[in-house]
Amino acid sequence: MPFIAIQLAASIVLILLVSWLALALKLGNDVRLKGEAEARELAQTAVCGFDPVDLALDRAGIGALLRDSQGRVMLLRRHGAQFAARILDSHAFARLDRNFLTVGTGEKTFGQITLDLGDKAQVWAASLRRLGN
Repeated sequence: MPFIAIQLAASIVLILLVSWLALALKLGNDVRLKGEAEARELAQTAVCGFDPVDLALDRAGIGALLRDSQGRVMLLRRHGAQFAARILDSHAFARLDRNFLTVGTGEKTFGQITLDLGDKAQVWAASLRRLGN
């Protein structure tokens, strides 16, 4: 009987320790873009020399589209607890549905994302169509 009590107490202590560790490492947080400055910083970190001059943030903060002075367009999207970025090319997929723009890179592993861009959705959809030309 005492062994079972010790085992139970040790299990509870270890569960609390793992919970504290996950909290300390901020695992499982709902990661979102906090603003344009963070989106610009992530874009510059992802691709050296990419300096955004125009951007559209998703209203929920799950992604963004950014354009640099050379006309390159970058898709920034949430991937787990971090953000991933891809430069869009002629293989990019874009579908407009009112204020929502669904964007894909052509990479199966990167997938598609639907961004709520509000009034900017139509402008960005048109610019993505021009990538194919």
